[in-house]
Amino acid sequence: MPPPAYPNAPRPEAGGAPPCVPRLRLDGITKRYPAVVANSGVSLAVQPGEIHAVLGENGAGKSTLMKIIYGAVQPDEGTVEFNGRPVHVRNPQEARALGIAMVFQHFSLFDTLTVAENVWLGLDRGTALAEVTRRIEAKAAEYGLDVDPARPVHTLSVGEMQRVEIIRALLAGPQLLILDEPTSVLTPQAVDKLFVVLRKLASEGCSILYISHKLHEIRALCSACTVLRGGRVTGACAPRAESNASLSRLMIGNEPPALAHRPVQAGAAVLRVRGLTLPRAEPFGVDLEDIAFDVRAGEVVGIAGVSGNGQRELLYALSGEDVRAAPAAIEVAGRPAGRLNPTRRRALGLHFVPEERLGRGAVPTMGLAHNLLLTRGDAVGPFGWLGLGRLGAQAADIIGRFHVKTGGANATAGSLSGGNLQKFIVGREIDARPRLLIVSQPTWGVDVGAAAQIHAEILALRDAGCAVLVLSEELDELFELSDRLHVIAKGRLSPPVARAEATVEQIGAWMSGLWQADVQAHPGQLERTEAAQ
Repeated sequence: MPPPAYPNAPRPEAGGAPPCVPRLRLDGITKRYPAVVANSGVSLAVQPGEIHAVLGENGAGKSTLMKIIYGAVQPDEGTVEFNGRPVHVRNPQEARALGIAMVFQHFSLFDTLTVAENVWLGLDRGTALAEVTRRIEAKAAEYGLDVDPARPVHTLSVGEMQRVEIIRALLAGPQLLILDEPTSVLTPQAVDKLFVVLRKLASEGCSILYISHKLHEIRALCSACTVLRGGRVTGACAPRAESNASLSRLMIGNEPPALAHRPVQAGAAVLRVRGLTLPRAEPFGVDLEDIAFDVRAGEVVGIAGVSGNGQRELLYALSGEDVRAAPAAIEVAGRPAGRLNPTRRRALGLHFVPEERLGRGAVPTMGLAHNLLLTRGDAVGPFGWLGLGRLGAQAADIIGRFHVKTGGANATAGSLSGGNLQKFIVGREIDARPRLLIVSQPTWGVDVGAAAQIHAEILALRDAGCAVLVLSEELDELFELSDRLHVIAKGRLSPPVARAEATVEQIGAWMSGLWQADVQAHPGQLERTEAAQ
């Protein structure tokens, strides 16, 4: 019998699943935590070669369910069958041995190890590290996922870590691949390449469980969909027969309101960057070269780009975590700020939402109320005394205003789902009523309803006169929010282009650094944008 096209495609004589038997079957899966029931009687089946979406709003129980399948969390009730056989997956190692791989939304990488060493940990110990390095390079080239196997993980951006996780999962040749928000930090071109890979895997017998809040992706990629709400299965559908609106109604019970993007007259520049040139601070970082742009009161400026092209270095320089810039290279509210630390910049009205939720945006082991103290001093009284009542009230107000699903103001940040923690962090900074708000990846991992609310809050802040800078790899998001757009590539910043004049195809091409020829071919577009300033 010839070998199957896919390395781990099941052979019936070897105990694999016959075509009529689901690759995965869950029956009555329940998982309870002290403050919430994450899953309640969840049942679903995934067929061999099927790309099956799991859809639900933040806190619906999707990630918990995936961790149960992968053995990272144990269910309180229910059964799991894999290839028709009951299994009890006690840990991820057993899951991988069965042929189950998972790409987490929050990455499971060791910061002090290299990319190759992280991948090697999940593979057969008989494989030499040099061979793992070669296989990573081959897979990265095949799938268009640029990764350097020799780089330490702590030097990678979030998007680069995502690529490592995807390559690590694919190298294992799984029979079931679980993807939790896999495209949240990929460009449209990279998403298209990933979809080609996923369809090829499915055609060769690999089953895929796909979690995403991007409804158009689910409709384009998936052939089946299970909908969760409040930890329960509330429906199933064929996504290709649905619209974005009908999927949204299944997920959150209604359609998100349309954004009101009113044109406003921008005021004076609140953030002014001129000649910002910084050598990389780390061996695998990116040099910033002659960065120049303005963000004016009452406008949203968006910066697009493939992860790892200087976004991290630019954000560090703007937030005050990197104070090597010349004082006049960065001005905040008319004050030279290149050498000011984050606290002194906050005193000028700058508030910042980093892309890393846990560790930089919030302390996992601290309660939400105490996490306010990272960037807010409203509840700090004379001599440093904390007004705990006021602190709790502020946290409760943000929780209510941004619909954060949590056990309360004292719930630890690490206990929240990724999307709910993102809502709290964004709400914390918006609620501070900043003069200048810098946001990186504002809706990464956030459901459509919450994303619409965050977008509306950002635009309301802009309409109130705040200057807003948004860095995102979600082009649809940037086109919804921005008045003007830049692209960052290889540490250089493109000229601005008015949102009304830009196209997704143009910005996607500029992400490769190809704006010089485009600007020369269409000089009027740039002139109109500059005249509008």
